[in-house]
Amino acid sequence: MTEQEKGIYNRSELLLGVSVLENIRQKRVILFGVGGVGSWCAESLVRNGIRHLTLVDSDRVCITNCNRQLMATTKTIGKMKVDVLRERLLEINPHAEIQALQTIYNEETADDFQLENYDFIIDAIDSLKDKAHLIQKACHLAHVHKHITFLSSMGAALHLDPTQVRVAEFWKIKGDPLARALRNKFKRAKDFPESKFLCVYSEEKPLDNQGAELVSDGSGSMFIKGQTNGSLSHVTGIFGFTLAGLVIKKIKEG
Repeated sequence: MTEQEKGIYNRSELLLGVSVLENIRQKRVILFGVGGVGSWCAESLVRNGIRHLTLVDSDRVCITNCNRQLMATTKTIGKMKVDVLRERLLEINPHAEIQALQTIYNEETADDFQLENYDFIIDAIDSLKDKAHLIQKACHLAHVHKHITFLSSMGAALHLDPTQVRVAEFWKIKGDPLARALRNKFKRAKDFPESKFLCVYSEEKPLDNQGAELVSDGSGSMFIKGQTNGSLSHVTGIFGFTLAGLVIKKIKEG
């Protein structure tokens, strides 16, 4: 550890101890999705001492991201999310190894990520189909390779109450529409994840949208985008920080 890193992580070391902090530094984490949940997760991971982090997302920063995504500001609109987030994380710890992959996870790209080389696989994907595939893939790897831990975020949108954010094993989640949809998908296919995994979710009954998302068509004009749910930074942030907290807790417990 460099002298600069010793200063950065002094408070972490006071709480966790030298050996735990060193163990955190050695772990490799891959994070799928760096939006409202994933961006805050990445921030917390690096601030807590994770040195090897891979960010996966294909989107660019949009003006409507500014209310909840860590790296989204009026100055970063149009830039690749993973690139802007990587720059910020390196400002926290210049010695961190942050890999930014401008791509998506799906059935066709799944093998490109060499997931067996990571200690933690974190899912913050919105797409139901891609999320389900990642769950199956990661749970299979966690079953085969005991060093792998898989964590997933359920739906953070349409929630307001931060006190109702919870952690539970996937099959024990109650009241989350995304978890319900995923379970139904697995049941219909009669193809179930091979290992159990923890999820962050909210027990709050989803609220109703009060309007529609406006996005740019690239020419300066705005149009209404369908099937987009409202979300707020204090909830998405708690989801992301909780995922990061689960990583640190797992490492500390050994």
